[in-house]
Amino acid sequence: MPDALDATPYDALLLLSFGGPEGPDDVVPFLENVTRGRGIPKERLKEVGQHYFRFGGVSPINAQNRALLDALRKDFAEHGLDLPVYWGNRNWAPYLTDTLREMVADGHRRILVLATSAYASYSGCRQYRENLADSLAALEAEGLELPKIDKLRHYFNHPGFVEPMIDGVLRSLADLPEDVRDGAHIAFTTHSIPTSAADTSGPVEDHGEGGAYVEQHLDVAQLIADAVRERTGVGHPWRLVYQSRSGAPHIPWLEPDICDHLEALHEAGAPAVVMAPIGFVSDHMEVLYDLDTEAEAKAEELGLPVRRSATVGADPRFAAAVRDLILERAGAESGREVTPCALGTLGASHNLCPVGCCPARAPRPAAAGTDSPYA
Repeated sequence: MPDALDATPYDALLLLSFGGPEGPDDVVPFLENVTRGRGIPKERLKEVGQHYFRFGGVSPINAQNRALLDALRKDFAEHGLDLPVYWGNRNWAPYLTDTLREMVADGHRRILVLATSAYASYSGCRQYRENLADSLAALEAEGLELPKIDKLRHYFNHPGFVEPMIDGVLRSLADLPEDVRDGAHIAFTTHSIPTSAADTSGPVEDHGEGGAYVEQHLDVAQLIADAVRERTGVGHPWRLVYQSRSGAPHIPWLEPDICDHLEALHEAGAPAVVMAPIGFVSDHMEVLYDLDTEAEAKAEELGLPVRRSATVGADPRFAAAVRDLILERAGAESGREVTPCALGTLGASHNLCPVGCCPARAPRPAAAGTDSPYA
């Protein structure tokens, strides 16, 4: 048996994710949850739901989260980390509030949260923290004893997140025809967000245009591009591009869009492209539709060879990275000396989001930060 690893003071881990429908009847109710408060008509939601209906109304994110849960539990057991793992979602079952209620009933009082978003942004961090605050408020209204909740830091530059993506790009390059392989461009993709949200991501005083969101993605892209060059001897041109834009067309969002970028590369004579979705933890619907469906259709129309590299998913190296992040945070909380593990130029992210980090348009309470009402 492995020596026991000490996660004190934490007694449980919560995997917190977005959620997704698991059948055709779930699609519109799921989208109503996602867009609640925006006044979007049901007919419009049915149109948006076509992305899901074409795949049987099932989002792959739930199966991928179950696979990640299995990978985490397997890794913890193999390495002597006695920490139960739960799963809760923002927008579909198992719902976050229900999972926290279950965790409290099971006696857990110091909970660490792993969000399935690696980078700083409102939608990728603070909104999850707002959801946690909402759930804690609901439990408080029920008279339950509230747990103390902390969120694991952004892990975009942890080796266990970066290395699987490097391997994915290498496999995709190797899968291209030999005559176009060395000249292939790499399009690193992530979710587009409004430029105003990007500019205020992370502590505002620490970042320039595009905020921490863009800066962190660029750092990861450079890490992967450098590793590919070192391991193949070929330097591939690359650019950070965006996908999955939504919202009103008059509001500026991060650009260029992946399909526009493919057109530009084709016009410039690029022989092939590898699309590397570095902004996503798993191959969920936005990867499956926006890249594997729309972008690949655009590439076929252009006659441009493309490959799409894999996301991290349930890679054992990512599970090991989560274990490392847990022990790092537990050590810091217990006053032990810890050395955070991070690649690139930016260093390890903060453990506690500072006041004003990734602000919402309308201020709301957020847990697991310096401004948390649930300290």
